[in-house]
Amino acid sequence: MEDNEIDRSNALGIIESFPGQIGESLNFGKLVKVEESFSRVTVCGVGGSSVSGDILKIYLEHIMHVSVDRDFDLPDYVNGDTLVFALSYSGNTEETISSYRGAVKKKLPVVCITSGGKLKELADMNRTPCIIIPKGLQPRQALAYLFFPMLTVLHNCNVIKSPDDEIKKTLRALEGTDFNEKAKELAEKISGKVPLIYASKKMGVVAYRWKTQLNENSKIHAFCNVFPEICHNEIAGYEVLNSRYHVVIIKDEDDDPRIKKRMDITKRMLAELGIDVTELMIRGNCEMTKLFSTIYLGDLVSYYLAIRNSVDPTPVDSIESIKKEIALR
Repeated sequence: MEDNEIDRSNALGIIESFPGQIGESLNFGKLVKVEESFSRVTVCGVGGSSVSGDILKIYLEHIMHVSVDRDFDLPDYVNGDTLVFALSYSGNTEETISSYRGAVKKKLPVVCITSGGKLKELADMNRTPCIIIPKGLQPRQALAYLFFPMLTVLHNCNVIKSPDDEIKKTLRALEGTDFNEKAKELAEKISGKVPLIYASKKMGVVAYRWKTQLNENSKIHAFCNVFPEICHNEIAGYEVLNSRYHVVIIKDEDDDPRIKKRMDITKRMLAELGIDVTELMIRGNCEMTKLFSTIYLGDLVSYYLAIRNSVDPTPVDSIESIKKEIALR
């Protein structure tokens, strides 16, 4: 293997190394700082990279405006008052490269986070700050490497306080509970059913991460939605059941009481229809702990469900096939 490359053959080992990846990621971006002032952040990325932007958006919602760009072009509202993070694990993501070029054309402050590829080449050519993270993973396995360097940069720019205390609390939480047993139990309950992951808007990014991990690792369809929107449309879909479902409700102990009420009513209605429901009560001493401990559990669930499905959780052949088709046209 090349230097700075990771053996990706051990899918469970990679998931379980997540706390270590968080610690390691704190070394990336230590010297990166943009001199331009900004009051907004836009994260450009798709797939596994974009989830990092979604988490940043929730994490900083009371501090500054964060948007996530999953397209080829930056939105018109992204202007000189915006710091752009261009995230592409491989460095060859077409959408991110296109958005990066648009940011450079607009002369916006940009920081790239990648393991190499075309994005690194462009960053070097344009003298754009570029944080290089370990290669050899699937993008979805690099969440810590993609997310935490953004916090480091924002702290370097004096727009957020040091996240060190919350990171320490999060690491203690990840190392202090038997996530594997909980994940195995839930994987067994979900097996053979279509998982539907519900949460409040605040925890919606976690529900989405569960959905995508179940898609990519377990190779099954899974869907997610948020309260209170569910109560205005999706709940009606249970009146004609055409599949076997297992609903997972992610409930934050600090969710709005009005949201909790809707969760409780929905859980009761689904149980009366004979639909299995698992409620996960999320507790923690800070938002970062809640977000990443629940994400970690979901990653493990997707792994153990893959094993039950007798599939290799690492490769995503259908996604790679689409990329190859695009490259040929």
